[in-house]
Amino acid sequence: MNDTAPVGQAATMVKPALHVLLAGPRGFCAGVDRAIKIVEEAIRKFGPPVYVRHEIVHNQFVVEGLRAQGAVFVEELDEVPDDAPVVFSAHGVPKAVPAEAKRREMIYLDATCPLVSKVHRAAEHQSSAGRHILLIGHEGHPEVVGTMGQLPEGSFTLIESVEDAEGKPVPDLPLTYTTQTTLSVEDTAGIVAALRRRFPDMAEPHKDSICYATTNRQAAVKAIAERSEMMVVVGAPNSSNSVRLREVAVRAGCPHAIMVQRGFELDPALMDGKATIGISAGASAPELLVEEVLARLRQRFMVTTEEVVVAEETITFKLPALLTR
Repeated sequence: MNDTAPVGQAATMVKPALHVLLAGPRGFCAGVDRAIKIVEEAIRKFGPPVYVRHEIVHNQFVVEGLRAQGAVFVEELDEVPDDAPVVFSAHGVPKAVPAEAKRREMIYLDATCPLVSKVHRAAEHQSSAGRHILLIGHEGHPEVVGTMGQLPEGSFTLIESVEDAEGKPVPDLPLTYTTQTTLSVEDTAGIVAALRRRFPDMAEPHKDSICYATTNRQAAVKAIAERSEMMVVVGAPNSSNSVRLREVAVRAGCPHAIMVQRGFELDPALMDGKATIGISAGASAPELLVEEVLARLRQRFMVTTEEVVVAEETITFKLPALLTR
């Protein structure tokens, strides 16, 4: 038997069809967009190098792009020369960090997302009112570290799970709670419900701390999950909101969900035999990376796309005055 295809046959073979549902909104949120612009504008204003304490956002593509422009990423403030400008990441920092920058008379720019800053101020207010803070979040995440750093030692208890909510020792004091802004909406609701059962007199926060971008991206994933035979989430493994999107997809009925950081990481063969897949992106992933994934899929499939939008986002945040004057 001759398995050799006639000349030209390979070039004319029809690619299998693949329908892609694009979750909307996806990708950059206003806080991430602002943080990146702060670094870029600081480089433009002061010239390189501009130091950045921790990853400005959790996306290696973004970090490398800023590094190429002149950003230098460090872990701690003591790695920054006194005469060099420094930017604090979008996740927020403990109070001690800007205090030390002031003591050293450094030029510093705080790129903390304004919605994270609101969580900080609300937690401070509740603590000043004599309430012990139940902080719902992931231990070691920069945002949680930053929130803890706004509060006096011993004035908060970290709650990571329903099990913590049901049994972790908590001081016999008036209580309230706040949350990391990038958590799973459903997981957090379960934790809060457990806390309410255990502490019926617990004071309610003035406003839900999970940010609009997290909520909208999770809702968009839910809207396409049941129609998708696979979900591809574009995002970094250390990006809390990206990891949550993958989890949300599976819980909402998608049989399989994967994460990739770049298009070249995706094996298009994973989509063989599938008619419809979904794509979303974490809040720190630029749309360019979604386009990379689509381009990768088009190498193997005839791709059609359908955008499923659950919310329109029009929020923008101002840059620090130091960069605009």
